[in-house]
Amino acid sequence: MTDLALVVLAAGMGTRMNSVTPKVLHKIAGRTMLSHVLHAGRELSPRNAVIVHGPGKALVQTEARSIINNCEFAEQIDRLGTGHAVSMAKDILKRFAGVVLVLYGDAPLVKAQTLRALVRQIEGNTKMVVLGFEAANPHGYGRLITKDNHVLDIREELDCTENERSIRLCNSGIIAIDNALLWQLIPKLRNNNAKFEFYLTDLVKLANGAGSRVALAECREIEVAGVNDRLQLSTLERHFQNEARREAMLSGVTLIDPDTVYFSADTNLGKDVIIEPNVFFGSGVTVGDDVVILAHSHIEGATIAEGARIGPFARLRPGAEIGENAHIGNFVEIKQAVIGRGAKANHLSYIGDAKIGAGSNIGAGTITCNYDGFEKHFTDIGEKVFVGSNTSLVAPVKIGAGANIAASSVITRDVPADALALTRPELQIKDGWAKRYREVKQAAKDSKKKF
Repeated sequence: MTDLALVVLAAGMGTRMNSVTPKVLHKIAGRTMLSHVLHAGRELSPRNAVIVHGPGKALVQTEARSIINNCEFAEQIDRLGTGHAVSMAKDILKRFAGVVLVLYGDAPLVKAQTLRALVRQIEGNTKMVVLGFEAANPHGYGRLITKDNHVLDIREELDCTENERSIRLCNSGIIAIDNALLWQLIPKLRNNNAKFEFYLTDLVKLANGAGSRVALAECREIEVAGVNDRLQLSTLERHFQNEARREAMLSGVTLIDPDTVYFSADTNLGKDVIIEPNVFFGSGVTVGDDVVILAHSHIEGATIAEGARIGPFARLRPGAEIGENAHIGNFVEIKQAVIGRGAKANHLSYIGDAKIGAGSNIGAGTITCNYDGFEKHFTDIGEKVFVGSNTSLVAPVKIGAGANIAASSVITRDVPADALALTRPELQIKDGWAKRYREVKQAAKDSKKKF
């Protein structure tokens, strides 16, 4: 493939989002729309990537660099149309020789294989390719006027004849074009239209007039659907989730109730994983083979090894590393902690900034007291440790292998291996006290009733 440059248009105001966040930074499946587009484009190994941005440029730049670290930026101050937006990249690409792929930061579902097929059509006298789609309802879209897979023109709906309005092949806005031809034609764009804007779509007629063939590539309508408001954002979220669920099940994952499981764009699942209803995956989750995730669990930024059992009602937060065959049970929260092979925390516990050794058992109600109000501290629990119920481990503290912590203890210093640690006060029993107490209270109550 010839050298490729991406130009991603991300300068839209997004006023219908009613948000201070730039439109392209709103998320689908835990990933910003801009990030979705750049992930797809990155798979084509572009030599250059230019982001044309508007307000909120610092946030947009930070996000873009997290995906393609050498991308460059051009600011569109006056919003004078898509053709004008692309022209902002001219100075950056003036020494580039290859194909320019124009993408949209608010069309997040486009796939890398679609873009690859688009770019591959640039050869010989084919200097430009337009990505089109068959619309279920073409109303409002520009129609593609074609002949023998050759795009002759793009006709906006207001300019269509009756026959042309019946055309369902529509323009996505995404194009691939030879860099030299692009900068030859951009100055010829005119804004003599109702919006007084410079339209990128006018390049088709100009390219044909220059003797270059304009080819057609096609994709599904949903791939190039854009987002203008939060209703459309939710529609694309729903589509992404349905596709992710389908792919998961076809790859060997059992979803008991697929519609209630939500994935992130980067969720990585092994084979023979079973996921019960109402499970949510945030970003950065990897799940090994034969894992069972029970209902109502919330997992983000976590790694779960083969054979582990999670939930129900478990919460795994960023930095949680769950070892092979470990059990994390109901109402247990794990944060920035390593849980060793076969270790168990089955009930009502918080484990943060900690390491739990293989085969250890964490009793119900146990917490690691990791925060002193200013700093976080670490709890290190060795292998085959038994921690009794309702224990507080006040970090920093280390529990040696094989130690036993008695229930209801508050551990404030290190415990040696194989030792018993307990801080429970001595039990006192006063025979007959409860009976005498009841009799005194009842007598007082009865005396009040006489008056």
